[in-house]
Amino acid sequence: MARKRGRGMAAGWYGIARTASIDRAGTWVELDDGGTAKVVTGVTEIGEGILTVLAQIAAEELGIRPEDVTVGDNDTARVPEAAHAGATRQTYMIGNSVALACREARARLFDEMAAHWGTDAASLRAHNGTLRAEGTNLKCAMREAVDICKKRGVVPVGAASFTAHHTGLDAADGSGRPWQAYVFGCQVAEVEVDTVTGEVQVLGVWAAHDVGRAVNPKGVEGQIEGGVVQALGQGLLEHYQTVDGHTVTPGFAKYILPTALDVPQVTCVIVEDPDPIGPLGVKGIGEPAMVPTIPAVMNAIYDAIGVRITTLPATPESIVAALGRKRQAETAAQARAQ
Repeated sequence: MARKRGRGMAAGWYGIARTASIDRAGTWVELDDGGTAKVVTGVTEIGEGILTVLAQIAAEELGIRPEDVTVGDNDTARVPEAAHAGATRQTYMIGNSVALACREARARLFDEMAAHWGTDAASLRAHNGTLRAEGTNLKCAMREAVDICKKRGVVPVGAASFTAHHTGLDAADGSGRPWQAYVFGCQVAEVEVDTVTGEVQVLGVWAAHDVGRAVNPKGVEGQIEGGVVQALGQGLLEHYQTVDGHTVTPGFAKYILPTALDVPQVTCVIVEDPDPIGPLGVKGIGEPAMVPTIPAVMNAIYDAIGVRITTLPATPESIVAALGRKRQAETAAQARAQ
């Protein structure tokens, strides 16, 4: 048995906030009694952690703690529509919408408190549930500020919509701006290939990705790691097959998914290059984490055994067959040389 190691690298880019067709997201925000806040928007949580991210954004914008933010019902019969969960758009589109709505609610509160204190609203700062006026001794808890604001006849609410700048695409030549923001990434994979059985073991993946501003770095790392694992499944294991239009891989006994034993060490490098258009500077990370993984692994396989795998998945059978073709070509070349 011979095992050979190789390393491969690949880079990729991904567009978010589509502009070929209009993308949009709306949000309502209210600062409540007790200094807490509620955020309502048509967000869909599918396990990517968007509710945590939105609570963090709202807390930072309003100057309260994340645990004091409630992200409410997402039924679009009762809350603003925010479009779909997908295309790495949730943090970018809905996050920016939440930030803008929070800023409107905060401005209402600050205006009333500035008038109450007889100071300039621009001097007010809120952090961790406390409101203060810079350069003075004036300060109070957010719950007191909300109470004062309401007693002055104003409910500190905000509403906002965030949209991608629409350009459309020319029907004749396709020119235009199909995306508002772009994220970039590069990955290096190290593999070990068994030249007898064709088995590929991915030993490690190093993934560097530009995400704009990382609102939740741990969440970003989780998205990158999840994307890498999903891509490894597509690239090495998952093979959906049909015969006469009927699946012959109906269960996980034949349609193989990665297990914990197949997951390599993933080293994440977060690159923050803030988006210049959105108020938060965020971009996103989800699908982009998958883009470089498969070509990096395929390049690593080539580096290890000198054969190019051009169809997916790169199963042990396909690698053994590719090695066989390589040996045949080498034998034929030697015969011609003699």
